[in-house]
Amino acid sequence: MTISVASGKGGTGKTTVAVGLALVADRPTVVDCDAEAPNCHLFLRQGSPRVTPVLVPIPRVDARRCKLCGACAAACRFHALAAVGRRLLLFPELCHGCGACLIACPVGALSETQRTVGVLETEQAGDIYLITGRLNEGEATAVPVIRAAKRSAPQDGLVLLDAAPGTACTMVEAVKDSDLCLLVTEPTPFGLHDLEMAIDALRQMGVPGAVVVNRAEGPSDDVAALCRRHSLPLLAEIPLDRRAAEAYSRGEHPLHVIGGWPMLFAQLLERAISIAGTSERYCR
Repeated sequence: MTISVASGKGGTGKTTVAVGLALVADRPTVVDCDAEAPNCHLFLRQGSPRVTPVLVPIPRVDARRCKLCGACAAACRFHALAAVGRRLLLFPELCHGCGACLIACPVGALSETQRTVGVLETEQAGDIYLITGRLNEGEATAVPVIRAAKRSAPQDGLVLLDAAPGTACTMVEAVKDSDLCLLVTEPTPFGLHDLEMAIDALRQMGVPGAVVVNRAEGPSDDVAALCRRHSLPLLAEIPLDRRAAEAYSRGEHPLHVIGGWPMLFAQLLERAISIAGTSERYCR
């Protein structure tokens, strides 16, 4: 079973929820898909991870065979190739590795090579298997790293995906194919606005969703009304607590220091599993 954790905006508490669920689950896998700013390891890392490169295919130009006809550049939707004067220019950071240019070249002047766009860091953190996708600085898209991180996750057991914030392609790549996506929001006007955007993204992907409110100060009536309007369950309201921020500043998850939070997250996990429609038990 795969449960993704996403949000319409940054800073709502996605990682708090994803790691909290992992801490009450039975031997889960956590995949940190926020490849531009991964941080699940801050709470879970116990040693040195195994690091493997993430490679993507890019074209290599044989200048002796290239006729500068521009067919490859015309075929590239991402403008990674340009025929300029007597040279064919390649912009590797823009290349998505689709291979259209190789098919379009009429003289076979292009072949495929690879380049590194990021790394996967894998480690066993107690009962939790942690996979961290990390994008190299300066890269245009984290999608290949997210895709590689998801592919490396085990096919059995509970997999928890911590997605990138927002509703762009990085969030879509992480969340698609999930059995359930938990949308973490905060009871603010910005939180509500971006929650509605995230709900719309889930609808377009056909991914079932549920909502979790973080930093709640009393009943979250506005969020509850939004959930009713979209027929989404509101699974938990995590109370605002200064001790959570203090625990974060020490590199601790608040679940370890706030009484009642272990039960809160255990109940959240049970509800999420129930909504996802499985009889398997993934709680400790």
